[in-house]
Amino acid sequence: MLFTADSETLCRAFLSGANKLCNNKLILNDLNVFPVPDGDTGSNMSMTVTAACKDLLKNNYNTVGKVMNGIASASLRGARGNSGVILSQLFRGMARRLTDLSTADARDIAECLKEGVSAAYKAVMKPMEGTVLSVSRDAADAALKALETSGDIVVVLSAAVSASQESLARTPELLPQLKQAGVVDSGGQGLVYLLEGALSYLETGEVVELSGSEVSVNTTLDKKVIDANIKFIYCTEFLINKSAQSAPVGLFRDRISKKGDCMVVIDDDDIVKVHIHTNNPGYVMQEAVKIGELVNIKIDNMKYQHNERINAETQPQEPEKEIGFAAVAAGSGLENIFSDMGVDKVIEGGQTMNPSTDDILSAVNSVNAKTVVVLPNNKNIIMAAKQVIDLTEKNVVVLETRSVPEGIAAKLAFDPAVDLENNITAMNSAISNIKTGMVTYSVRNFTFQDTEYPENKIIGLAGGEIKAVGDDSFSVLQELLGQVVNDDSDIISIYYGGNVTADKKEQIEDVLEEKYEDCDVLVYEGGQPLYDFIFSVE
Repeated sequence: MLFTADSETLCRAFLSGANKLCNNKLILNDLNVFPVPDGDTGSNMSMTVTAACKDLLKNNYNTVGKVMNGIASASLRGARGNSGVILSQLFRGMARRLTDLSTADARDIAECLKEGVSAAYKAVMKPMEGTVLSVSRDAADAALKALETSGDIVVVLSAAVSASQESLARTPELLPQLKQAGVVDSGGQGLVYLLEGALSYLETGEVVELSGSEVSVNTTLDKKVIDANIKFIYCTEFLINKSAQSAPVGLFRDRISKKGDCMVVIDDDDIVKVHIHTNNPGYVMQEAVKIGELVNIKIDNMKYQHNERINAETQPQEPEKEIGFAAVAAGSGLENIFSDMGVDKVIEGGQTMNPSTDDILSAVNSVNAKTVVVLPNNKNIIMAAKQVIDLTEKNVVVLETRSVPEGIAAKLAFDPAVDLENNITAMNSAISNIKTGMVTYSVRNFTFQDTEYPENKIIGLAGGEIKAVGDDSFSVLQELLGQVVNDDSDIISIYYGGNVTADKKEQIEDVLEEKYEDCDVLVYEGGQPLYDFIFSVE
């Protein structure tokens, strides 16, 4: 029996749950509604909890409140994809319930689970049943009900695990897409693994061992290497463990703002993350100790750093412009397209590797503009991008672009002579008026139009559904275009992937121009992995 959990118990239980989730990330990746090679829920959730584990192993938290706040803060910074962001919000809600506690009893555990569910639901614009949300809700409800008969934490968490397993099994009945694919919800399964691993520790006293290789999460801010004429030499970074929640972080920010540039001061509950380029790091730290204890101090003299590549790319600082852009893309061709269009920062990422909130935050802060428009270009990156809004002093606008062509259309609609509000309207209009599709291959067996197909079959996707199946990617592309192009279509843009050779470009142009003689056919090298073709029709 366990009636009280201290910080060490909570920490070990979380590590055990996180390890079980990470051990099964490939299974989670395979639980994909569509049989395409972007089933990255396992990778996203494992990277999110790995960020939290690294924080726990680095810091010796002595209360359950501090443990949970550390998990919440680190997981938010490391969150990748929708599943990672939702998971981080579950932790954030749980942290709010435990924040002032040294130890936790069964009621505290049950109620923090419920608080986590509330935070996660609020983070999703259109919550859906049959997902990790409903699985987490059913688990929390079961934990609260178990309190009626027991005050044993093990009994309460066991009830939550059983309910989560049953809820997970029901997800195909709640989401037709899951039932058709013959899978349960991947995010829900990830949460079940996490809860099962935590319960295993409470029952056995042994942390589930991590069997796979450690996932590395980039949690450092981009550093600009500068020449001898730079105004501010010392790249100064540290964390402040606040002495009080009401510590005057705003006043500290104002005081150091005139002492350097590239400043980032992020107030995250009981810690403050500080990054600044300055000539007087002593003054910055002297002001910081008024707020709390300094940890993880790092000061680099950038004048003597010898990174030739970055030095070659360094440009004189230009005046801050009103509106800048950051876009997510994978593939050298697509990255070049966005750069040529005037996107200030291209974040590497896409279907198989969603950038974390911290990656997007670093990109936003590197853009020399008062307002930064973010183009996620993938539905699984939108939520992570939106978390950046509250983590930076810049004004951030996240356009809900779900594909690279939508991001390109949005940027083309931007007019620097027009104000932000009208530009947002114009860009959203451009997004809504474009039709997009993709050609890739299946990573497992699947059913399409009542016919069973094996893995490695070429499939065409449009409107979030499989629309064509074949053995040749160009043939599937043509079949897909035949379904999308109509009499109102004027422009067909094709972006060919890394598996398509450049000498095929002319052939593609000739065939499509002959077939669609009333349309302008534009073919570009995208270089994107996994997807032989991405296209748009306008």
